Amino acid sequence: MTNKHHSSRSQTKDMTAGSPYALMIGFAMPVFLSQVFQQLYNTADAFIVGKFLGTNALAAVTSSGTLIFLMTSFFMGIAMGGGVVISRYFGAGDSQQVFRAIHTVIAFGIVSGVLLTAAGVALTPTFLKWMQTDPEVMPEAVEYFRYYFLGALAMVMYNICCNIMNALGDSRRPLYYLIFSSLLNVTLDLLFIAGFHWGVWAAAVATVISQASSVALCMIHLLKKGSIYTVEIKKIRFYGDMLSEIIHNGLPSGVQNSVIAFANVIVQSQINSFGKLAMAAYGTHAKIEGFAFLPITSFNMASTTFISQNLGAKQYDRAKKGSRFSILAAMLLAEAIGILYYIFAPELIGLFDKTAGVIEYGVGQARTVALFYFLLAFSHSIAAVCRGAGKAFVPMIIMLSIWCVLRISYIAAIMYLVGEIRYIYWAYPLTWSISSVIYLIYYLRSDWVHGFER
Repeated sequence: MTNKHHSSRSQTKDMTAGSPYALMIGFAMPVFLSQVFQQLYNTADAFIVGKFLGTNALAAVTSSGTLIFLMTSFFMGIAMGGGVVISRYFGAGDSQQVFRAIHTVIAFGIVSGVLLTAAGVALTPTFLKWMQTDPEVMPEAVEYFRYYFLGALAMVMYNICCNIMNALGDSRRPLYYLIFSSLLNVTLDLLFIAGFHWGVWAAAVATVISQASSVALCMIHLLKKGSIYTVEIKKIRFYGDMLSEIIHNGLPSGVQNSVIAFANVIVQSQINSFGKLAMAAYGTHAKIEGFAFLPITSFNMASTTFISQNLGAKQYDRAKKGSRFSILAAMLLAEAIGILYYIFAPELIGLFDKTAGVIEYGVGQARTVALFYFLLAFSHSIAAVCRGAGKAFVPMIIMLSIWCVLRISYIAAIMYLVGEIRYIYWAYPLTWSISSVIYLIYYLRSDWVHGFER
């Protein structure tokens, strides 16, 4: 069954016709706002915890990002592959394959969420010890992580649902649901920590409750009858050929995410060796950088969906035009934010912790990396183009070799030779620069627009 079903697309966005610029901006803006509210989840935890529970609790929460990303990144990469497959068949007008892909990726999300819950709760102390977590911080870090991973199913399923809607060009509903859950998260943080004076575990519980509310809203929408993506509970299962296609597109992204996460954990463990002030500063910087990264993420998601749909419809020149726009937009926005961060780093770090040592470490890192954000944007933008074209293997190889092997080797060597924290910070601009050169050569010289056919 292959037809366009235009009437069923009223709640989706066909990106194969109309102005590429208007379509991509229209898609990217809700994603950008969604990402802002997504960052509020962890940032609200960090801000409120830092104000009411002190530096040890702040270090426990802010150091969570690298470990959580390590635990979830592989599954999220597979989900991204599902989004590419859905976009491709949606662009080609094959509603039956869209249906099968959606139900397969939901089944994958359910299984992944259960596995993550078990692994996260059981392995948290082992990971934290391996990361050289400060003994003063360890009890609260274990507490926070274990409660957080009890809600891993909600975390995974929210991302799965968002991938489905984004793949179909609907980036507005995830925004609305996220606004609601983010406001709920902040409210619960204030209630549990400032009001009830509960410990750091309450911040994790607030996040889990908020993410579960997002999943409930997403599933209510996806279960509605009459649309191209109507989910039928009884048909949620692994369709063998579709699962194979999703894994083929998603496995490279999953491996890429995992190796980046692994490299970040290595960096975090080195930072942890400098004590709790360095831990709190590094984690706080990561929260702020999360916001700086938002325009990159937004245009990357728009780019991947746009390119997948248009290559599915065999509109190659249009896909190239959209890719150029998304790369330029992400680079300009990222650099503008990087300049602002460089200037206002002391004030931004101080919002989370007024401790002089935390601010000193945080500003040192910010002013080392912020002016190089355009390179980070470029690398991720080309990676998004590759994923949208079914060439996810390319960014996986580049990220594995440069952002993992080279970055870890550099840090190991520099810590052996010098042992100063500021040289760890330089690992990022160095590897961003090298990967950007490689990506530029690939983008200009390869035939990426025929990735699906090949």
